[in-house]
Amino acid sequence: MTAWKPLFLAFAATMLMAGAAVAQQTSAAKAPRQFEILHAEDFQPDLILPPPPARGSEQEKVELAQLHKLIADSSPERREQAKWDQEHEDPGLFDAAIGLKLEDLPATWALLKLVQHEGDTAADGPKVRFGRIRPWSADPTMPNCDDSKGNPSRSYPSGHATLSYSVGTVLARLMPAKASVIMARAQDYALSRQICGVHFPSDTEASHALASMVATRLLLDPSMQPKLEAARAELARAGQ
Repeated sequence: MTAWKPLFLAFAATMLMAGAAVAQQTSAAKAPRQFEILHAEDFQPDLILPPPPARGSEQEKVELAQLHKLIADSSPERREQAKWDQEHEDPGLFDAAIGLKLEDLPATWALLKLVQHEGDTAADGPKVRFGRIRPWSADPTMPNCDDSKGNPSRSYPSGHATLSYSVGTVLARLMPAKASVIMARAQDYALSRQICGVHFPSDTEASHALASMVATRLLLDPSMQPKLEAARAELARAGQ
């Protein structure tokens, strides 16, 4: 029995180390995003957004009926566009609208990815705080794009719509001649979340309000001015 003791202790130590590593990785994976420019105290969920319609409320029922009609009235091509939009969650969503591949412009891309990060971080708090279930969870008959069914309780606000409106607002400021086209694309991308059956109309409305706050604060932040100027210069060199 004694001869096995050192082997057992070595095995136990190895298991403890492996368990600690797994726990550390799990903790890191679940760690909330942190703002790089903005401040968490300015984006407390209860201060920036009203609560979403209550589960089972009349407003929720109205929204579910609206989604069913919207999806039924959408063409197969528009539903395919919604699926494409779901799978492409980055500033490149504006490429076709402006006739330019944004990822080929390093300063502009870095700026817009920063805006996306700040918007994602701002949206995370309300998603966790309100825990609103998605339309397909509220109504199992809802057609939707979520093949894997993802997390059913992160519906409010929409992360995709927060991306389109926040990045769109900043990009429109950088490219004023194409502002109307950019913001139309931002709105259409947000609508894709409803056509996909993964967000309620009030989710994307909340995203618009939140994204406007994020973009406005970033555009006014002194630390952002060099990044904005570098992007403007880069776009000018690209003929935009």
